[in-house]
Amino acid sequence: MYDITLKINARLQPIDRGDEYEDPIGEALKSRGLGEVTGGGTMLESTGEVKYCEVDLSLEDGSEQTMEALLQILDEIGVPKGSVLQWEGHKQPVGRLEGMGFYANGTELPLEVYQNCDINVVIREMESLMEGVGRFYSYWEGPEDTALYFYGTSFEEMRGRIEKFVEEYPLCHKSRIVRIA
Repeated sequence: MYDITLKINARLQPIDRGDEYEDPIGEALKSRGLGEVTGGGTMLESTGEVKYCEVDLSLEDGSEQTMEALLQILDEIGVPKGSVLQWEGHKQPVGRLEGMGFYANGTELPLEVYQNCDINVVIREMESLMEGVGRFYSYWEGPEDTALYFYGTSFEEMRGRIEKFVEEYPLCHKSRIVRIA
């Protein structure tokens, strides 16, 4: 067996890491007889926010054909820019998706905004507006912000599609949008 780590430049809760990457990669490797997923992990910032994720793979061999098949699987699934395959002292950059972090202010808005608005409405509306360009992957609830993580083909287009909604929906006021991949 040939062990490889996929360091994913994505901010995902462990359950989301499994749903978005571990399970699909594992199924694709197994169906093609190439190997399996053997584990995964999540690296956190000092704040508790996710910094990046890892997925551990065990391939049948390290042949060029197997590596090309793995790269094709990753391209089909979609991995954020800044991700890396690591093995035996080697590193191979992978990923084409761009990431957008939307940070909803959790402390500075009027109390009635928090009582009358719903972060799930924000997620649904943003995902609808980004259809065909990006989608929601995960979230983080911090002491002052709630972060929503979206990945897709273009940060600028994802941001552009939600600008009007962000201006209009009270829960989005005083938010910030950050490129995360």
